[in-house]
Amino acid sequence: MRVVQGRTTVADVDDLLAFLDAVADEHGCVVQAFDPRYVVDEAHLRVAVDRAARAWRRDDGIARDPGVEVLLYAAGRRQISRALELGVGEGDDVPVVAVVVSEFPDEPFETDDREAAAADALATEWADDEVLEGVTDEAQVCEFFDIGEAERAATDASLSELVRERVSLLVVEK
Repeated sequence: MRVVQGRTTVADVDDLLAFLDAVADEHGCVVQAFDPRYVVDEAHLRVAVDRAARAWRRDDGIARDPGVEVLLYAAGRRQISRALELGVGEGDDVPVVAVVVSEFPDEPFETDDREAAAADALATEWADDEVLEGVTDEAQVCEFFDIGEAERAATDASLSELVRERVSLLVVEK
């Protein structure tokens, strides 16, 4: 799995999605982009990819598209319309983080040449920027993932751990 971070201008989300699909098709990878304001860290994305890949390999996926499967797991949601809130919106200088993973191999975290080439293709279109430096708005993340004050007070788990728990619990809610 590769993570690509940066900033870009998104005049039309459909054009961005077409670009991501073209890169994915050209390199035989799954490519999914996210609004980094809702991604707590790279571990969040790793768990989402792992759970999506496992569901896909077991023919137990929620979606018909592997990229959408990753999106659903990253969002901890079964409803695509709710998960799309985690997607990238239109605008100038839009922060974006994307995962690139080979077509859900048994070991999704062993990188290969296809992932490297796809990640390079994305990076050439985006201004390099470390947009996953840390959660900028914990309240926004907590609201999206339905993590309340009582839950935070009842545990010493970090926000990242609580979000990864939501991602992992998606399969239980099936």
